[in-house]
Formats: sequence, structure tokens, C-alpha cells
Amino acid sequence: MPHPSINADSIAPYSTSLGTSSATEIRLLGHDLADELMGKVSFGELAFWLVALRRPQPGELRLFEAVLVALADHGFTPTALAARLTYLSAPESIQGAMAAGLLGGGSRFLGVTEDTGRFLSTALASREGLPISETEWDDFALSLVRTERAAGRIVPGLGHPNHKGGDPRTPIIFDIAAHEGITGPHLALFAALGRVSERGLGKKLPLNGAGVCGAALADLGFPPDILRGFALLARSAGLLGQISEEMRAPIANRIYMEVDRNAQYVSPPSDGT
Repeated sequence: MPHPSINADSIAPYSTSLGTSSATEIRLLGHDLADELMGKVSFGELAFWLVALRRPQPGELRLFEAVLVALADHGFTPTALAARLTYLSAPESIQGAMAAGLLGGGSRFLGVTEDTGRFLSTALASREGLPISETEWDDFALSLVRTERAAGRIVPGLGHPNHKGGDPRTPIIFDIAAHEGITGPHLALFAALGRVSERGLGKKLPLNGAGVCGAALADLGFPPDILRGFALLARSAGLLGQISEEMRAPIANRIYMEVDRNAQYVSPPSDGT
């Protein structure tokens, strides 16, 4: 309700294509939330729709939800530990624990999804026309790998600290996209990067799951700037699970005590003065 001193008729409208509400209904994406969406639209479909402002096709939704599942939880990662330790410190603030975990989404964890999507999108935009054959895709990918190596940069999405022989999530994403007929240029280029990594780097590196998720999201039409948001959306479910487990079977205090009780003072290195 407007402030009594403000003339409601003089206020310019704030446009939105998302949600509005009145005394009698809530509308979301142009639909009645209670009657048309609740119980009829999955959370994954709604998340896609809220960002893309269009409903996904069934194949798109299957790929999108597979990406969310792939990114949800990877065990005791730094983001999970941050959430658990924050909950230990402030158990009255579950939002603080969730936020602590999400704030750790960066270049080593979760951010690879965005970094890979951006790298692929930039590379494709730099080229006139798409490669036609697998050989052309490989030649294009090899030139990118060699350019990045010469500049001392890594190719995002290549390599994994644990899955040296291949990330188990990667072929699933490729298979779903192929089965649904929605493999696009980002996934095609990412696959080519995997095929040429040994020629370009001198050792074969696997395509990691975070990277293939970025390629898939880019093929679904999402711009690079929003891709990390989907990784964080997926990880929110994982963090909630981690916090719930911390409530049932806590480990955070043990981690804290082990580090604290084994802390050993050392003199700082001499600065030569």
C-alpha cells in the first residue's frame, strides 16, 4: 500500500516479466501460481522458465535437470565444509551457513561451469561459420588449446583432480543431449577439445563434469554471465543436505578441534632486515 503522502496515480510502474501479487492472487510468468503452476510445473522447469522466460521443451528440460543433478553435491568440498563450519559457529543462522557455502563458488569449485561456457562462447563468436566435419572441429579446438598454452592459460573444463581417467558425469550429459537431438556447437567444440588435448598439451586430460555442464547450458541458450547462477542453484540443494547431515551427525567441531589443537607457531620468515 503506498505511503499516505504519496499519490499512487503519480508513481510510474515498475515493469517485470516475473512475479506480481495482489490481495487475492499471486501471478508468476503470466500465470496464476496456485491454479496453473503449483503441482503442474517441476522446480527445474520453473528455474529454466524464470531465466529464459520460455518453457523448456521436454528434451531441454531433461538435459537441464541432469545438469542440476550433476552439480548438486560432491562430498566434503571446501564449499560444504564452509557451510558446516559456519553452522557450527552460528547454528541459529541457517541462512549464514548456506551463504558461506555459496560464497565459495569460484574458479576452482563451481565457477568452472561459467568459465567453460564463456570460453566456448567466445571462441565460437570469433569464427565465421561453424566447422562442418569432425576434422574441422578438431583443427579448431587444437588451435585454441595451443593458443591458450602459449599464453600460459589453462583451458577451462579440461582435467579433474580425482577423475584422472574420465569424469563419470561427462558422457551422460553428452548422451542425453545426443538422444534428445539438442547437441549444439558448444558441446561439439567441448568434445573436440577432449579429443585433441593430448596433441595440444602433450598429455590427455579428461573433460570434467563442471565444464560439460557449462557447454550444455550454453547450448540451451543461456548466456555465460548467468551460468554460475545455475551451478549455485544446484549446489544449494547439496549444501542444504550437508547442513541437515551436520545437524544429525556433526563433524564440524571435530574438524575445528583437530586443526586448532594441532596448530603450531612458527616464526615468520626473515625479511632480510
